[in-house]
Amino acid sequence: MEDGTSRSLGYCGDTDSEARQWDTRADCEVRQILDRIADKWSLLVIALLDQCPMRFTELRREVDGISQRMLSKTLRCLERDGLVSRTVHATVPPRVDYALTPMGQTLHATIRALVTWTEEHRQQIAEARDAYDRRIAAEKEAAAQEAAERDEIARRVLAR
Repeated sequence: MEDGTSRSLGYCGDTDSEARQWDTRADCEVRQILDRIADKWSLLVIALLDQCPMRFTELRREVDGISQRMLSKTLRCLERDGLVSRTVHATVPPRVDYALTPMGQTLHATIRALVTWTEEHRQQIAEARDAYDRRIAAEKEAAAQEAAERDEIARRVLAR
């Protein structure tokens, strides 16, 4: 086996002294957790619950575009992962509050750091995107020009 090559596809260990590869299999816990906390609905719910505990209907109003079913599923998954707590109050009608757990609060601090990084680098990212888009457009234009030139040469050859 070559240096830096993992033992098997999807191996969760080090591939060399510096790089670390996460298991790409669907049953890898690290991947499952990252998929859960990084999806767009979970991030929004976590950000909203950091401000204060909220009821289901309040969350649904605040999370633009989420269906009742998706919000319910997102909250259940976050509760299962220990990031959100669900408190049922014995009232008529029943009142249910959702809040971040202490572990969920530590995750929000991490998300906040990511948002801060994004805000600090927003302009650089926009410039990189513009440069990329211009480069790709120029490459497509050059390829189209080359194809047109080849077609013209082919027409001339066939016309003889």
